Amino acid sequence: MGSYLKRAGRGLPDRGPRMAFFLGTLYWLAGAALVAAAYGVAGAESAKLPPWLDIVLTAVLLKPLFALRLLLSEVGAVESSLMQGVECGRARLAHIVSRDTAALDSGEVRESSLESLAENLSDSIIAPLFWFALFGLPGAAVYRFANTADAMWGYRGRWEWAGKFAARADDALNFIPARMTAVALLLVGPNRMSLFRRLPAEAARTASPNSGWPMGALALSLNVRLRKPQVYALNANGSAPSAADTSTALRRAAATAWVVAALFAVGMQFLPGVGAAQKALLAALPSVL
Repeated sequence: MGSYLKRAGRGLPDRGPRMAFFLGTLYWLAGAALVAAAYGVAGAESAKLPPWLDIVLTAVLLKPLFALRLLLSEVGAVESSLMQGVECGRARLAHIVSRDTAALDSGEVRESSLESLAENLSDSIIAPLFWFALFGLPGAAVYRFANTADAMWGYRGRWEWAGKFAARADDALNFIPARMTAVALLLVGPNRMSLFRRLPAEAARTASPNSGWPMGALALSLNVRLRKPQVYALNANGSAPSAADTSTALRRAAATAWVVAALFAVGMQFLPGVGAAQKALLAALPSVL
């Protein structure tokens, strides 16, 4: 997916606003169609196999579309690097965020790391799981394509028009999963009901229609502040996050992924029109993740 987007996007922002928007939309739709077709054919062929082999092959195809272990590992690595010094923390943080990390202090490094954890918990786990539950392998694959396209094209400035469709598509596909992630994050922490009432106001502090929900939920759950300097401050009256808060956040993120996977697994057993292999795989998703 990344290779396709890199090739298709070569020189795209230089086409002029109208042509850049048209071609960006066309290339996005073509890429999504290719991904859906490839995974649709793979799913159809897999369904012809014995059920146990169908489940195994579907799991193999689905696994690369999730990134729970990688996400937890990378956020943990930022915290470990920060213990060696702020320069090490900045360098490691640059692996998982797009913002400039050169001027961040140790507190801002940790806050950025926790924001990335919350946002990517939705983008890399809950959202592909949600679309897989609805549309099987093609649904999860198209979502992953959309999220990758947003990460590569969805910027303001030079990419404003070329990446506009990609950015809006990602916003639309993440609308429900982001809110689902936020609710689940609060459910696995303390003081649930009082925090639910505060969540919408915190989520609205970010310009993004989606990222503020899981980030705000994590900030409230940990009772820490999460800031992007001169842009927003979530739970501004919370304390500065500590290394212990990062450890707690990692545990709650993992618990959230498992809880949501289990809820999907149980829920899908009662929906009509879902293939037996998909039902069985959803039941096994906690181990797949």
